[in-house]
Amino acid sequence: QVQLAESGGGSVETGGSLSLSCVGSPYTANAYCRAWFRQVPGKEREGIAAINRDGKAVYANSVKGRFTISEDNANNILFLQMNKLQLDDTAMYYCAADTIRAANVLGPPITAEYNYWGRGTQVNVSS
Repeated sequence: QVQLAESGGGSVETGGSLSLSCVGSPYTANAYCRAWFRQVPGKEREGIAAINRDGKAVYANSVKGRFTISEDNANNILFLQMNKLQLDDTAMYYCAADTIRAANVLGPPITAEYNYWGRGTQVNVSS
């Protein structure tokens, strides 16, 4: 049973913006860390942003300065504001939650440290 649901993906031209949302469930309400990942066919899933309970965030170099992760803890929603989108931002975007205290925000998120996942939302950037 999927406990996270992403939305907000779509098609945008280079330089444009999109805002993704991820609604959690009671199972993920007290997650230690939440994160966004992305994946293109044939490549490994890439961790791009994570945020912990204290609100501390970390980003992959590929999105730093362009993407912002935030959360609405009261409503159990995770956000990803994506600005200045580039062609290589095209991917399936997934949100994830760590409820077993495996993850941290010392570096970009790692797939193995997250135990709850959404099904993804597709982002397409074109020129």
